Amino acid sequence: MRIGLRYLLAAFLAFPLSLAAAAPSSKPGVRLWRLDCGELWTYNLGEMSDTRAYLGQSKTFVGSCYLIKHGDAYLLWDTGLARDALNKPLTQGDQDSESLATTIADQLARIGVKPAQVSLVGISHYHFDHIGQAAEFPQAKLLIGQGDFDVLSRPGQEERAKRFSPWLRPDAKIEKVNGDYDVFGDGSVVMLDLPGHTPGHHGLLVQLPKRGPVLLSGDVVHFRENLESMGIPSFNTNRADSLASMDRFIKLAKNLDATLIIQHEEKDVAKLPAFPEAAE
Repeated sequence: MRIGLRYLLAAFLAFPLSLAAAAPSSKPGVRLWRLDCGELWTYNLGEMSDTRAYLGQSKTFVGSCYLIKHGDAYLLWDTGLARDALNKPLTQGDQDSESLATTIADQLARIGVKPAQVSLVGISHYHFDHIGQAAEFPQAKLLIGQGDFDVLSRPGQEERAKRFSPWLRPDAKIEKVNGDYDVFGDGSVVMLDLPGHTPGHHGLLVQLPKRGPVLLSGDVVHFRENLESMGIPSFNTNRADSLASMDRFIKLAKNLDATLIIQHEEKDVAKLPAFPEAAE
């Protein structure tokens, strides 16, 4: 009897370990493409720091979006500038300017993916340079922070809400995310709760089989110097949350030994293969 109990106990303790060992091999493959989603000229860089760190400076930012393939499913992370900016010249003068060289749909066509195959659209936050082409994927389920989605129904948000028109119907496919969100349920793609820039702002953690973890910033920070100085844009919705989110983002990158990608920073975006090559 004692031998039987010992055997059953040993088998019970070994069972979770066998599941853990089997889990990685059962995960679908994950690939990541960086997409060109525009270019932006910010004339008054001073607005990127409420401590006036960049008075009198200007800067060009890239707009980047990302396509993640998980098994047979496609997730589009952010959707860049709207088609209104297509082929517009980027004017580096005394006003802000934006330009779009190509659409997401055109880039997807280069790798044989149809817009209808995109089943998930994840939005880091509701600013115009991250939501411009979202409505071109009406069949997809929208993943967006609850705090950001709640803003869309407020007066004065009509232009912003228009970009989300497919998901404002009562029967829309939408996940209003609170906290972190494991997109596929296996830890390979996780929306990270990083509020402060906007109420429901999120970043994205992608676990690639060969490269390892990749952290996509959303706009928790806009450029490298901003991250190093912990500079907070004057238009962020909550300063304390912004600082806490930046701290979390930095520590996640360090603890996971992750590739950190600031989505508006050209040097960071260039850490990933140039389209149409994918990171694996």
